[in-house]
Amino acid sequence: MNFVTIDFETAKYSRESACAVGLVNYQDGKVIDSFYSLIRPPILYIRPDFTDIHGLTVEDVKDAPNFADIWENRIKPFIGGLPLAAHNALFDMGVLREVLEWYEISIPRQKYFCTLALSRRTWPELESHALTTLAENFGIVYNAHNALDDAMTCGRLVLMSAEKFGFFHLEELLAAAGVGMESF
Repeated sequence: MNFVTIDFETAKYSRESACAVGLVNYQDGKVIDSFYSLIRPPILYIRPDFTDIHGLTVEDVKDAPNFADIWENRIKPFIGGLPLAAHNALFDMGVLREVLEWYEISIPRQKYFCTLALSRRTWPELESHALTTLAENFGIVYNAHNALDDAMTCGRLVLMSAEKFGFFHLEELLAAAGVGMESF
């Protein structure tokens, strides 16, 4: 099972305001690499209520690279041709799309799937499928709203879902769960 999990933290409600990214590469169902970076948002401002969520401040990101600085040499090669997985993928894929547009970077064709949808299909009996709730339910201890920890936890849920369904090829798992692979 080969895929890359991704998670963004943002500085404010606008999606081009990415201030951190975490990625984890899974090959044959095992973590082989990870990448984390703070990102200086295009407008150097972080809403205080967002700092309350992810803990990042302007001081943390003021000297960080902007997204364009890390896209071509770090993030794009890290993803390669693998599908992306994100918990609430509409948000993270929206951030990726918006930040690429902000910096006028060509938007690649990218396949992705949503682990929120996958978790709803895998564990329909649970009342909440929020990443923090799922982690707590399954005894996964992690630093919530840290982009790398969120990405790692997201990947663990994919593997747990594969184990529950008994399918260890991504396409078979998604088909069994009734979750589509999207693209942009």
